[in-house]
Amino acid sequence: MSEPLAALRAALGTRVRVNEPLAPRTTFRVGGCADLLIEARRVQDLIEYARLARAHGVPVFILGNGSNILVRARGVRGLVIENRCDQFSLEDADSAQAIVRAETGAPLPGMANRLARQGWAGLEWAIGVPGTLGGAIVGNAGAHGGCIADSLIRVTILDPSGAVRELPKTDLGLAYRTSRFKHAHDAIILRADFTMRRDDPTACVARMNQYIEQRRRTQPTEPSVGSMFKNPPGDAAGRLIEQAGLKGKRVGGVEVSPVHANFFVNRGDATADDVLQLIDLVRARVYEHLGVELELEIEIVG
Repeated sequence: MSEPLAALRAALGTRVRVNEPLAPRTTFRVGGCADLLIEARRVQDLIEYARLARAHGVPVFILGNGSNILVRARGVRGLVIENRCDQFSLEDADSAQAIVRAETGAPLPGMANRLARQGWAGLEWAIGVPGTLGGAIVGNAGAHGGCIADSLIRVTILDPSGAVRELPKTDLGLAYRTSRFKHAHDAIILRADFTMRRDDPTACVARMNQYIEQRRRTQPTEPSVGSMFKNPPGDAAGRLIEQAGLKGKRVGGVEVSPVHANFFVNRGDATADDVLQLIDLVRARVYEHLGVELELEIEIVG
């Protein structure tokens, strides 16, 4: 262990874990270990741990539910902070709309479900998205015609200098499945504010149930990372992969799902290297046969 890591470990004390496996903390169930890992259940703790790591010159990675990332076999260097800050509340509510103020470790499906059952519309599309709010903002997550950018107002971040400040939605670089945070981990999203609109709870729940049923019919149930590639303009990545004859293609323990070709599934013994090989194979085959370059939707870390 390097001197900065050892010093940070000593500073964090018994709260920190050393060489902690990350595979069980991702939905794909693959990947190596974190040099150091610590849980943050309060926003102030998240700020404290990040500032402490930076003061020791140790890189920081924020882990949510691990649903849109592939951790490499060698794991993640530095400090991984598991963001378990999950509180959210309604602010400025009236008969027509309200603002939801939420910490970014809040599970997105849980937020969507609770708000919809109270008659607040705007996040029903997220009922089947297996991630936290922070990860959803990073990737501008979306489904069923909706996305985070539709209702987001602002975020509160810990910036690279260690200051806490607010950024409006217009400063976040939100676009199809991306944002300014996706490939730059220097800023940490702490909280977010959303606008919600009042609706009949029965109608909200009916929409959620419709989305849940659609996912059950069209997406695999085995461990996966979600949609592997972004949909090219005017097309669908799954359709292109299937057209290239790759549905069911397997490398080691990972397979292009027979249910939905834009999902790679872990058949039980997949490794991160298996996944990377299959990604390369699929991209090369689709480009060779169809002339389309597929762009990753997931983030590869480590």
